[in-house]
Parts: sequence; C-alpha cells; structure tokens
Amino acid sequence: MPEVENSGVARAMVAAFSADQPLTMSSREIAELCEKRHDHVMRDIKKMLDKLGEVAPKFGGNYIAENGKENPCFLLPKDLTLTLVAGYNVKLRKRIIDRWLELEGQPPADPLRALNDPATMRGLLLTYSEKVLVLEGRVDEMQPQVQALERIATSDGSLCITDTAKTLQVRPKTLFEFLRSHGWIYSRGGGGEVAYQDKLASGLLEHKTMTVYRSDGSEKTATQVRVTPKGLTRLAQLLPPVAKLV
Repeated sequence: MPEVENSGVARAMVAAFSADQPLTMSSREIAELCEKRHDHVMRDIKKMLDKLGEVAPKFGGNYIAENGKENPCFLLPKDLTLTLVAGYNVKLRKRIIDRWLELEGQPPADPLRALNDPATMRGLLLTYSEKVLVLEGRVDEMQPQVQALERIATSDGSLCITDTAKTLQVRPKTLFEFLRSHGWIYSRGGGGEVAYQDKLASGLLEHKTMTVYRSDGSEKTATQVRVTPKGLTRLAQLLPPVAKLV
C-alpha cells in the first residue's frame, strides 16, 4: 500500500503509533470489568477527580457507540484507576489489577506492521475520518460556550449562588447540593452557608459582609458566600451546559 503509506494521514498514524503514549484504562472497560453501569462509573470518576483537585476534561475521551453517536468517557492512568476502585470490593479490585498487569505485559505496537495490515488500516482510516468530521462539527457547536467562558473569566465582580445557578442553567437546589457534596461550602448552624478555606484561598469563592435589616428596624451583619469569575469558570466546566448568554 505505497500510496497510503506515503500520505500525510499515514505519516500522522505512524507518529501516533510511535509516540510513547502512557497506558490508560477507559471508564467503559472499568464498568465492564466491575459489572457496573457506565454512567455510574463516570459519576464515581467525576467525584474522585473533584476531591483530588483535578479537572475532569483533562482525562476526557470519546468513543463511537453502535448507533454512530459519539459519547464521552474517561481515560485514566494506572494510579487514578487504582484510586477509583479502592472503594470497590476485593474481587472487583482484583479484576482491575489483573487487567493492568495484562496491559503492562503487552509488547509495544509495531506501527509499520499495523499499517501494512489492510484490516487495521481500514479501521484506522475510518476512525481518523470520524474524528475529523466530529471535530469539525463541534467547533461551531462549542463556539457559544467558549465565548461564554471567555466573558466569565474576564468579568468583574462575583455572584451569589442563586445567580450563579441561573448563569449555569441549573436549578439553585442542584448547585447548592453540588457545592456541599464536593467540598465547596458547608452549612453553619443558624448562620447560613460558609465557604471552605481552600476554595477561598484558591480564589474560587469569596465572603461578602452585608448589613441586613430586621423587621423591627434593627440591623445585623451577615456573611454571604459568593462565586468569583474564576469559580464560575471552574463550575462551568464541571456543570455543563454553560449559559450561552453571560
């Protein structure tokens, strides 16, 4: 197949094969090995990454489903895979460890041999073409979200949690529950919500002191948790879709 081997596509494939890519395990394979639903494994991974201070898109991937639709998945390195399944039962952990040993014991792929195999070449070309078409289609689709994120990141001022929920197009109750369960805020008995210190230090949240007037005309000082532009950008990544108008 000299014509194909000399093409730019083939050279790109050889480079992809030859690159020293780290081993990863997909969330789909983890779900299959652990006999769990893929969406449940995706949920567990998101929670784990958030607790570790990692951004989920960093480990994001995609796969083409049987209906031809592109769906999201995660591609985890060994350390995060084992961290994820640490809470699973012993039998499930054993399956994952055995699979990693199998992956690590496989010989590296020979790019030239793979490209000389017609079946492999057809599969690679199909996957390559699919990815190009998908990426071209997603550029226009993602443009409003990109512009929204840019406006968020460069805007001044902060928002209360309720207004943040409106901006992110989620219910306020959903956002409050997310912030509590993911270590952004906690409830102080009788005193409202309080931001965790690490979220204050990282500039994701801030406290604003306000004067509140009681029904009898007296005053009291209250502290309100507010989401900064930086925090809004982070939440927009964790809680899509981003509002198209910010």
